[in-house]
Amino acid sequence: MQANQQLTFDRYTVDLSNTQLWRGTRRIALTSKTFAVLHYLLNRAGQLVTKAELFDALWPGTVVSDGALTFCIVELRKALGDNAKQPKFIETVHGRGYRFLPTVTAPPVLSHQSSVFSSDQAGKKSPQLTTDNCELTTLLVGREADLLQLHQWLGKALHGERQMVFVTGEPGIGKTTLIEAFRQRLETGGWRLVPSPQASSLKPLASRMWVAVGRCIEHYGPGEPYMPILEALGRLCREPDGEQLVTLLNHHAPTWLVQMPSLLTATELAALQRKTQGATRERMLREMGEAIEAITAEHPLVLWLEDLHWSDTSTLELLSVLARRRELARLLVIGTYRPVDVIVQKHPLRIVKQELQLHGLGAELPLGLLSEAQVAEYLAQRIEAERETERNQGRPLAAVRDVQEAMGMPQLARSIHRRTDGNPLFMVTLVNDLLSQRGLLRETQGATQPVASLLDTIQTRVPDTVQHLILQQLERLSTEERRVLEVASVVGMEFSAAAVAAGLTTEIETVEECCAGFAQHGRFLRAHGAADWPDGTVAARYSFLHALYQEVLYARIPAARRRRLHQRIGEREEHAYGEHVPEIAAELAVHFEQGRDYGKAVQYLQQAGEKAMRRSAYGEAGRLLTKGLEVLKHLPASAERNKQELWLHFRLGESVIALQGYAAADLERLYTRALELCHQIGETPQRFGALLGLSGFFCVRGPLATARELGEQLVQL
Repeated sequence: MQANQQLTFDRYTVDLSNTQLWRGTRRIALTSKTFAVLHYLLNRAGQLVTKAELFDALWPGTVVSDGALTFCIVELRKALGDNAKQPKFIETVHGRGYRFLPTVTAPPVLSHQSSVFSSDQAGKKSPQLTTDNCELTTLLVGREADLLQLHQWLGKALHGERQMVFVTGEPGIGKTTLIEAFRQRLETGGWRLVPSPQASSLKPLASRMWVAVGRCIEHYGPGEPYMPILEALGRLCREPDGEQLVTLLNHHAPTWLVQMPSLLTATELAALQRKTQGATRERMLREMGEAIEAITAEHPLVLWLEDLHWSDTSTLELLSVLARRRELARLLVIGTYRPVDVIVQKHPLRIVKQELQLHGLGAELPLGLLSEAQVAEYLAQRIEAERETERNQGRPLAAVRDVQEAMGMPQLARSIHRRTDGNPLFMVTLVNDLLSQRGLLRETQGATQPVASLLDTIQTRVPDTVQHLILQQLERLSTEERRVLEVASVVGMEFSAAAVAAGLTTEIETVEECCAGFAQHGRFLRAHGAADWPDGTVAARYSFLHALYQEVLYARIPAARRRRLHQRIGEREEHAYGEHVPEIAAELAVHFEQGRDYGKAVQYLQQAGEKAMRRSAYGEAGRLLTKGLEVLKHLPASAERNKQELWLHFRLGESVIALQGYAAADLERLYTRALELCHQIGETPQRFGALLGLSGFFCVRGPLATARELGEQLVQL
C-alpha cells in the first residue's frame, strides 16, 4: 500500500485503495457513500464542512434530502462509537455542517531491512489522551526504552530470526499496556511494513502483518490444552482475509484446524477428523512448527499471549518447540506473566523460560516501578488531556484550574508516587479518582480545591492498596452498574453480554448499554466487538481493563449468590452451545462445580479430559480426570456413579501410560480400583481392560508371578 493510500486517526486506519475502515485488526463495515463522507471529512480535518459542500461533492447533480447525509453521519458515528452530544470524532455545527475533530496523519514508513528502529520514531510521544479515550492507561510514561526494545526484537523477526520474549512484572506494572501500545503502533500506522527487495532467501514481505492475541484463564486455563494458541489462531482466521490462514492450516496443520470446528462446515470437519484420527502429540507439535513457517513466509506474525502464569503445559511445550526450530520464521512471540505467581505455584513456565534463555533462544523484559519524575510527567499529560476535553465538549473553562495552579503539581506528584510506590495501575486508578471525585481540576462550589487539601486527601483518605481503591470506586456506582460488573466477574476476565444477562435474568441490551458506558469512558472495561454463540445469539464482548478488577469484584460476591450466578451462567451457555458444548466443556465444568451441580461438573470434566486426550495433551487430561474423581465424591453412592468412576479410572490410566509408560507407580492403584468397580458393577467389558492394565504393570515392575496369574485370568475371559 502506498503511503498516500492510508490515513490514520486515533486507533483507526483508513485504507483508501480498498475503501476500508479498520480498528486494529478488525474491519468495520461501512456503506460506500458513508465511506465517501468519511474520506471527505478526513481531508478537511479540523475545518467546518458545510452540508452544501458535502452534497455538491458527493451527490453532484442529484436532488437528495438532508436525510441521506444524516443517515451517513449516524452510521459513521455508530461505527466509531461516537456520541453526538459529546463528540470525540464528528462535531455537529448546528445549522451549518460538520467538523472532524481528531488529527489525521499518514503513517511513517518502517523498512524491514533494518533490525533496529530509529530512536526518533520510537521516541514519539503517544497521542494526546482525553478522558473519553477507552484506554486511559495506553498513555505510556517511562516505557520508551521498553517500547524501543520490542521494536528491535521485531526488526530481528522481520529478518527471519524468530524471537521469544517474556514481559514480566507484578500485577498492575503495565505489561498489557506496553504491549497494547506496541500493537497500536503496528496496527494503526505508528509503523508500517513496506515490501522491498532483499538479498536473503526470504520471500518479499506483504504489506499486512498478522497480530494474534490469546489469553490464559485462571480457573480453567491450565486444564485446557493449547487454549491461548487456539484462541489467537481462531481470531485471525475469522478476520476478513482469514481464509488464507485457514487454507494454510488445512495444508500444514490439520490436527490444529480440526480443533476449531466453528471455522469448518460439517462436511469439512468430518473429512478432517478422518484425516487426523490417531494423531500424536509429536505430530501436532511438528505441524504447528511447519505451519508457523508457512504463515510467516510473507506475513510476519506477532503472537501475544497474556498471563502465561495460568497457562497449560502443552502451550509451554509448543513455545519451546517454536523457539528451538532452526528454520527461518518471521515470528515474534510476546508472553506476559507475574514472576511471583510462577514461583508460588511452582509453575513449569519458570523452567521453560530459564532453559530458553540459557541457550539464547528467549529473552526477558522485566518492567519496573515508575519514578517520581515519571509520575509527574503522567500527571501533567493527564491534566492537559482533561483541559482539552473540557474545551472540546464546550464546558466553561472557568470550571477548570488555571495553568498557574500547576505550580502545586510537583508536590501532588510526589504524594501520588509515595502512595502508589510507582505502580502504574495504582497511579492511574488514583489519578482517575482525583479527577472525577476529588476536585483536582473542576471547581467545587465556586472554587477549585487547593492542592494542599488534595495532598491531605491522598494521605488520609486514599487506601493503601489498589484493591481497596477499586472497592472504594465500586461503592460509588449505582446498584445496577455494580451488579453488572459483579456478574461479569463470574463469567471471567473476558465475557459476552449475553452471559451476564443470563446471570442477572435481564435483557442483553440492558447489559450492553451499561458495559458500553464503562468502556467509552475507560472505566473497568474495554470493548472487543461481538460474540456469536452457536444458537444464533449475538452480543457485545468485553474484557476487564485489568485482572485485578475482575479479582476484586469476584471476591466481594457472597458465596450463596456466587453459586447461583455460576449455575445460571452455566445453564445458559450449555443451552447456547447445544451439540457444540464440548468446545467449552472445561469452562462449564468450572461453572457447575462452583454452582454445586456436581453431576454436570463431572460430565463436563469427562468431556474436557476426552478432548485433551484427543489433542495428545496427556498431562492436562490427567489433571482434568483426577479433578473429575475428586468432584465425583460429592455425589451419593449409586450404580451410575460407579460407572462414571470406572470410566475416569480407565482414561486416567491411559493418560499415565502415555506419559510414563507401564512402569508408572500410579497404574497399580488405578487399575486395582478399576477391577474392584468391575466386581461391584457386575459383568462388564471393562474387566478385561483392568486385568490387561494390571498385567502390563507387573510385567514391567514385577513380580512376574503376579503378571502370569493376571494373564491366566485374561485367557479365561
